[in-house]
Amino acid sequence: MTASVLLSAFVTVFLAELGDKTQLATILLAGSSKQPWSVFLGAALALVLSAAIGAALGSTLSHVLSQRTLDLAGGIAFLGMGAWMLWRASH
Repeated sequence: MTASVLLSAFVTVFLAELGDKTQLATILLAGSSKQPWSVFLGAALALVLSAAIGAALGSTLSHVLSQRTLDLAGGIAFLGMGAWMLWRASH
């Protein structure tokens, strides 16, 4: 395991998760359930499973597609999500 890859993944995911809907849902659930440690454990396990699926999918796709194709697909996906969110906000 390379420390630079580990740190890069940590920083990227940590920053991406700050203030997103998942974090807000976790805050609301922890406040309403009065069981913050159960909410923390459930949310942490969900994030671990989601990250494991993403890492496995990324590893598999990297054997089939070039890095340029993966970068392009990721960029298009993010642009598409951004356009969809802007469209939803305007209606």
